[in-house]
Parts: sequence; C-alpha cells; structure tokens
Amino acid sequence: MSSEQSTVLIVDDERSIRLSLRTILSGLGFMIIEAARGEEALALIRTAQFDAVLLDINMPGMGGVEVCRMMRKNSARLPIIMLTVQGSEDRKVEALDAGADDYITKPFQLRELIARLRAAVRRNKISESGDKTILVGDVWLDPERHLVQKKGQAVHLTPKQFELLHFLMANAGRPVPHSKLLRSVWGPEYGNELEYLRTFIRQIRIRIEDDPANPKYLITESHIGYRFSEST
Repeated sequence: MSSEQSTVLIVDDERSIRLSLRTILSGLGFMIIEAARGEEALALIRTAQFDAVLLDINMPGMGGVEVCRMMRKNSARLPIIMLTVQGSEDRKVEALDAGADDYITKPFQLRELIARLRAAVRRNKISESGDKTILVGDVWLDPERHLVQKKGQAVHLTPKQFELLHFLMANAGRPVPHSKLLRSVWGPEYGNELEYLRTFIRQIRIRIEDDPANPKYLITESHIGYRFSEST
C-alpha cells in the first residue's frame, strides 16, 4: 500500500514527539497533520479526511481514551493507534474497548510504529474494497462459505472455533482484549470466562499452527488478550 496517498493525524501534547514523527513519516511519503489537544483533533476529524490517527493516551484536557471514543462514534472504520506508556495494561485495554485499533508503547521503536501504521492503513483500504475473504500468511478464510485452508489444505473447525478465528483474522494485526473476544463470539454473559477462551485458542492453534507451542499466527498479548499476527 503506497503511503503517498495516506494522510495521518498525529495527536500529542508533546511538541518534540509530533516533530519527530512528522519528520520521519513525511520522509516515507505520508501527509501529516498535527493536533496538540484532543479538542483540536476532534475538530479536524469533522472537517477533513484521514487514513489513520496516532493518538496519545495521556493529554491535558480531554484524554486520549475519550477522544478515541468520540472519534469512533463519528467514523467506524478510521484506524486509530494509541500511543501508551510502559506497563499501563489497564489503560491499553480501556483504549481498545473505546475503539482503538492498536497501541504502541512509549518509548516506541520506529520500525514497529511504521509497520503498525502501514498495516492499519492497508486494512482500511482492503475493507473498503469489499473483499470478504481473508488471507494472512498461509491461512485463508472465507466467511460466507465457512471455509478455512492452511497451505491449500482444508482445516476443519467447529462453528464456534470458526467464529472465533474469523473475528481474530478480521482484526488481524490488532490486539483484541479477552472480554471483547468472549462477548463478541459467545455473548455478554461470557465476559469473564478466560479459561473457556484459552481452551478454544489452544484448539485453533493445533489446527493452524506448524508448532502450536510456539505460535506465529495466534499471538498472546500478555494481560490483554490475543492478536492474529500479520507478520508471518
């Protein structure tokens, strides 16, 4: 996906971070717009079109989580990546529940941030194209025909295993909290059934991973949930 056509909104109260990101991302072909406060970012979202948002979680005035929640109300598909601090698992989950697509921990590695940003923009472009099938590495899933293949060979899943895999693959590259997975696939009454979820994850890993003990697709996000990796 060419970054030349991609416009990114950077929202951070620290001018040095905005300047650093602008310099690097502009050099890669992204068009950059900046906002120092959440209120300013929301005003920009209402008047301009963006391909992705990099949003700091801790800002004076309106915090990043609330900004994310309001952005998500206005745009269901806008990719939002939160910039978080080390060790703030509860805040990360809160951001994901508010509608963030992903998060990057400060101090972040630039290569990781660029990869996450490009993946978010690419996912958004693909979703706009209307193609329902999903291909990640050697795993292919057709949601309409309920088919899964690994290296061209059929993978047999129960209906719930398929639904869980579909949800994770549809959000490939994004960390999905335990509670969101449980409620989305099984219903609101299953929000705390973590061992139930782990059992299904183990079963799916046996069927799609070359080495289930060292998965390359279904990655555990410690204390948060799971991510279906795009980097395979």
